[in-house]
Amino acid sequence: MHVFYTPDINSNEYVLNEDESKHCLKVLRLGIGAQVNLIDGRGGMYLAEIIHESKRNVTLKVIETAFEYNKRNHHLHIAVAPTKNIDRLEWFLEKATEIGIEEITPLICDRSERKIVKEDRLNKVITSAVKQSLQAYHPVLNPQINFADFLKIKNDSVKMIAHCIDGEPRKYISEIITAGQNYTLLIGPEGDFTPSEIELALGNGYKPLTLGNTRLRTETAALAACFEVNYLNR
Repeated sequence: MHVFYTPDINSNEYVLNEDESKHCLKVLRLGIGAQVNLIDGRGGMYLAEIIHESKRNVTLKVIETAFEYNKRNHHLHIAVAPTKNIDRLEWFLEKATEIGIEEITPLICDRSERKIVKEDRLNKVITSAVKQSLQAYHPVLNPQINFADFLKIKNDSVKMIAHCIDGEPRKYISEIITAGQNYTLLIGPEGDFTPSEIELALGNGYKPLTLGNTRLRTETAALAACFEVNYLNR
């Protein structure tokens, strides 16, 4: 069944915006009586029926409602340095949304090759993945922030930093976390975090993490961590 993202839904009737209405009528070729799913990004899943159509708007009537649909037992926040090739970051956002993630923060690090991202574009990627994977919760994309400033943000999660410096003590995710917790995980840029960044993170309560013996690209490391956290919470 087709899915539409409706974050501002607050009644039993909803009017799709012009772009979504055009997609509904011209691309999907749906008409009066057709049923669709609506998701609000806050855990609400709605079954709705088209009751009116015009050139610019489609009106839907909600038939069934489910709240806290597929609510997860944990909260995963990955802060990751954007890749030079933005397509790789978009790929991570898409796949992480499909697998399950609550929060993403782009980090500006000492070795960052990209220090500007277009949040509107990245949010569109996330929204598309939410609809495709029938996720009732829309991950939060936070504004880009400097690494040191991010560490100053207080939270009560299990905090981890993945790095590749040989000889430093590091543990696997499975050795650090237990199910049902909140997690914050740092993934560095191509070239890894600097030693001073790692030292700063450790001083702020982050636990050193390894993702294995192979050297992973930034977006691959972030997705591997996302998958493992979700797997351990099944």
